Amino acid sequence: MDLTVVAYVIYLLISVGLTVWVARTLSRNGRIFIADVLGGNEKLADAVNHLLVVGFYLVNLGFVTLYLRSAQAVADARGLFEALSVKLGVVLLVLGVMHLGNVWVLNKIRRRGIMERQQTPPVAPQGWTAPAGV
Repeated sequence: MDLTVVAYVIYLLISVGLTVWVARTLSRNGRIFIADVLGGNEKLADAVNHLLVVGFYLVNLGFVTLYLRSAQAVADARGLFEALSVKLGVVLLVLGVMHLGNVWVLNKIRRRGIMERQQTPPVAPQGWTAPAGV
């Protein structure tokens, strides 16, 4: 079997495995954060979490498949490891950037929600009273 094909198979197995692992970890641990962002609405948090996971899979698996092609044929074991390290390194960087982007956006939404809650008085005004001494 050609070493380039071996590199493709190893790359796909590791990249898809990493994508699934990261998506599951983010989904499981990010649900609490999303529920907080959405003011405790559990059903909406579950729906948003699921949509984020689907989007995460689509973007990352799309990138993994687009990045599969190698410009050069792999000639030996050293070339196999070098090709895999570059490809997997780029996939890991993309996964990290996607994660940081999601956290950044959700944090912005969360901060906006906190600011809106702070602007709402805890008790509605009861009426106007004249200042003392007038």
